[in-house]
Amino acid sequence: MSWLRREDCFADGGLSSTGGPCWGLFLSAGWFLTFAHPAQAVESLPTSKLPDATWKKLPFWRGFNLLNQYSKDWSRRPFAGDDFRLIHRLGFNFVRLPLDYRIWIREDNWNEIDEKAFREIDQAVEWGSKYDIHICLNFHRAPGYCINPPAEKESLWVSEETQKVCAKHWAYFSKRYKGHPNRDLSFDLFNEPTGADNATYARVAAIMCEAIRSEDSDRLIICDGNEAGTIPVEELIPLQVAQSTRGYKPFNLTHYRAPWVKGSDHWPAPSWPMSALGANGSLLDAAWHWKECVVPWKALEEKGGGVMVGEWGVYNQTPHDVTMRFAEAVLSNWQKAGWGWALWNFSGDFGPLDSKREDVAYEDWEGHQLDRPMLELLRTFGKPVILSSGVSRLEDIERAVELFEGLPTCLL
Repeated sequence: MSWLRREDCFADGGLSSTGGPCWGLFLSAGWFLTFAHPAQAVESLPTSKLPDATWKKLPFWRGFNLLNQYSKDWSRRPFAGDDFRLIHRLGFNFVRLPLDYRIWIREDNWNEIDEKAFREIDQAVEWGSKYDIHICLNFHRAPGYCINPPAEKESLWVSEETQKVCAKHWAYFSKRYKGHPNRDLSFDLFNEPTGADNATYARVAAIMCEAIRSEDSDRLIICDGNEAGTIPVEELIPLQVAQSTRGYKPFNLTHYRAPWVKGSDHWPAPSWPMSALGANGSLLDAAWHWKECVVPWKALEEKGGGVMVGEWGVYNQTPHDVTMRFAEAVLSNWQKAGWGWALWNFSGDFGPLDSKREDVAYEDWEGHQLDRPMLELLRTFGKPVILSSGVSRLEDIERAVELFEGLPTCLL
């Protein structure tokens, strides 16, 4: 779905951006809402220039996590320029890079930063600029904290010395990438904090923010919610940071048979909406998701600070039809909320490429195995209404779709 001016609609004989016929609806002010014909082949949906980003209101980003350097132990490889090219070509504009600090230290000494180790991160940031993709740099493993094993030797939440070390690393990042505007680059302090109450988390985050702003006073900073990104943190509001939530509820649907989740191989096969009743006695469906996962964060947003969904996705053992129904429900809710999102991942077990699902008829595309239904669903919810002023108007989408669904379909 995309927007065109009335005079542009017939510039190529009534063809859509993919080179074929399009479905559409004329709206006010000379704008035209187009829907690519469902039979279209995968082609480019060019992104617009990136919008400005502030901690008070994050743009409607949509994209992916790229996992090339999120674990020194088992996910360590250079970033691929082709990933950025394809993400841009498909119309997405956001990439989160979860990183492991052990990759850029010398001989396991976290006080020694190896400048040479940043070449690949530098390249990823440059590819983001080249392809109009916002890059969010995240410490998936920070000095003193990681949600995944192995545990760090010292606790970031407890050790003042460890906090100084982590602040040193963030200050280095801030100095190195100073000059990249916030529309292109942001920092996400820690991945999915746990083990600290809100006050402790906010106190440690404040130390990191101070270190970052000592080198670049205007850098956009994002903080994951507490309890693995699920709990909004009002104590962070005075730091003038945005916050990031997650899209992994219900967990027994998104992580069904995930080998790193103990006992998940014994869970019953999930469905959506879920047949089991939630704690409040209501069926787990889109309405439940809105109340459980959106409303608390909208309340935070009203008090101060932008919100996005930094990670979400469904592991490849959940049936594909269940995955698709769940994804449509949460994407619709996030679009209604005005929040951007980043799927975990682009190519891999959660993504639209090379996901190794047994119940998908894949297509060969650009050297990958493409899950077309998933990709097209992501693209459906990946295009906000962009007016000439560059302002997203989500209410116009809802009204336009409402009108469109009530009219006879006509091929232009």
